[in-house]
Amino acid sequence: MKPALYLHPKREKSLFRRHPWIFSQAIERIDGTPSRGETVSIYSAAGQWLAYAGYSPDSQIRARVWSFDKRTPIDADFFAQQLKQAALSRALLGQFAQTNAYRLVAGENDGLPGITIDRYADVLVVQLLSAASEYCRQLLIDALIAQFPECCIYERSDVDVRKKEGLEPTSGLLHGELPTQPMIIEENGLKLWVNIETGHKTGYYLDQRNNRRLIGQLAAGKRVLNCFSYTGGFGTYALAAGADSVTNLDVSRDALHIAGANVELNALDASRITHERQDVFQALRDYQGQKEFDLIVLDPPKFVDSKAHLKRASRGYQDINRLAMGLLPEGGLLATFSCSGLMPKELFQKIVADAALDAGRKVVFLQSLQQAEDHPVAGPYPEGFYLKGFLCQIF
Repeated sequence: MKPALYLHPKREKSLFRRHPWIFSQAIERIDGTPSRGETVSIYSAAGQWLAYAGYSPDSQIRARVWSFDKRTPIDADFFAQQLKQAALSRALLGQFAQTNAYRLVAGENDGLPGITIDRYADVLVVQLLSAASEYCRQLLIDALIAQFPECCIYERSDVDVRKKEGLEPTSGLLHGELPTQPMIIEENGLKLWVNIETGHKTGYYLDQRNNRRLIGQLAAGKRVLNCFSYTGGFGTYALAAGADSVTNLDVSRDALHIAGANVELNALDASRITHERQDVFQALRDYQGQKEFDLIVLDPPKFVDSKAHLKRASRGYQDINRLAMGLLPEGGLLATFSCSGLMPKELFQKIVADAALDAGRKVVFLQSLQQAEDHPVAGPYPEGFYLKGFLCQIF
């Protein structure tokens, strides 16, 4: 008989709303001795079957739901069908006519909790972030090989979050032959270098694709500052669109080297772009009264990794937005982002508004910004909406 978790009375509400997480405090008892990652049945306190979920004895998220349908066994066919549906949803909007790099599977939002899969040309990069996804890895890999026989598969599960699941970080080739790294992807008419072996996340920030295009549409004739530039995506778009000057600002020498290579790859005018290796907070302080820009992009790394750190992170976001506003003329543009899933959009907007007050400026919110369409948000899982931003005009 399949091991089972029984929930405390009144702790089933999230399951009835089909949220895919079951926290340790919600569990009243465990029948059987499930191994790490094994699929278990979830029951209400009254004994009603609710879901199949992957068990994680080391995590506060004690189980992640695979399916709310009792007729759906978690087997090879399950993974094949989930991958097929994910691929169909990506094709639905015809959004990939201008790119060969996109997110194929966005974890819980695609019914595959703890699994991220990004496609870069003919390379599938897989992240297994939960005990359940690790337990089912071969079923997933077999399904990927069957559905995408032209692709090689590379794993980038080299993230600390796996330790919360009782797993060690790992990476390496799983199937096929990996192209020489870095490799070139195509996006909205530009070519970009990515390194899936050593790059951030799975190699690149695919979620910012639409926002990079927006910056390109706004950049002509402007002095652009690209903060936390990584490999210079926003800066490359701005330069290609006719920016008067572009400054990429980042602490990583290797990332800035690739940013320079992207300029060369697209045959752009390298005399109009500089790559400055500095701490962004310090650089923005140093620039006060010394430099001015017409368009600033603030795309910092995640400041919030737990609710306990939300207040501290809010201060960081407010500080950096205040400093950026001090470098803009009347009517200047600020594209500011938070990629922290625990940061509510409404709070982030308030933080930017408060930053303007601190800077003695007026901010007008022109447009809300978010992750690209290949990073969907499932209705029962609002945590899937993690990238939020605003295009602002500063007076």
